[in-house]
Amino acid sequence: MADDESLASLSLEELAGRLASAEPVPGGGSAAALAGVLGAALVSMVVELTHRSGSQPEEDRVALSHIGEGARARLAELLELADRDSRAYAAVMRARRLPRSTNEQRATRGQAISQATADATRVPLQTARAAAAVVDLAARVAPIGNPSAASDAGVAALLSTAAMRAAALNVRINLPFLAPEAALVREAPRELVALDAQVSAGEARTLAAVAERMG
Repeated sequence: MADDESLASLSLEELAGRLASAEPVPGGGSAAALAGVLGAALVSMVVELTHRSGSQPEEDRVALSHIGEGARARLAELLELADRDSRAYAAVMRARRLPRSTNEQRATRGQAISQATADATRVPLQTARAAAAVVDLAARVAPIGNPSAASDAGVAALLSTAAMRAAALNVRINLPFLAPEAALVREAPRELVALDAQVSAGEARTLAAVAERMG
């Protein structure tokens, strides 16, 4: 994948073909972000369908507007993260291919790998945060959204929960390759535990509201 190419420019068939190929990018990190994109898009759709019905109290209309703004922001962020994830892992691969015949080359290569791996860890961590935010948005829209779109709010929560947990896997697989003293090694696992608890609660709230609205 070229550095100036965006996954958003691909058709769905082309994207699926890239993911299914023997090329390591785009890979699971980008797929995680794209699952979050779908979740955010569905939250936005529920908001728009609810606005269209025009039967909400003023308090709900204001809340829906804020939820819609948040969903669109997270959608744009996660689209960017899908591309950044691919570029970050491509940088890791380039660093691993650097020459290592001399001590100087080995030192240069080691530094490049360390920096690239740290970047490839930070990106999915940001994806996990963004996906968790989408779950919260789904939990907020499910009780007040158009009842006819209740299942869409539920799908948004399920996809975004999966996105967060998928991104977490991409963080964890990189941590052993970072220097033990690196802040990410200490802080990322704790944050991932907190994010997992957050999405579990948000998913449960969303699905309970969906079940109630679906009767």
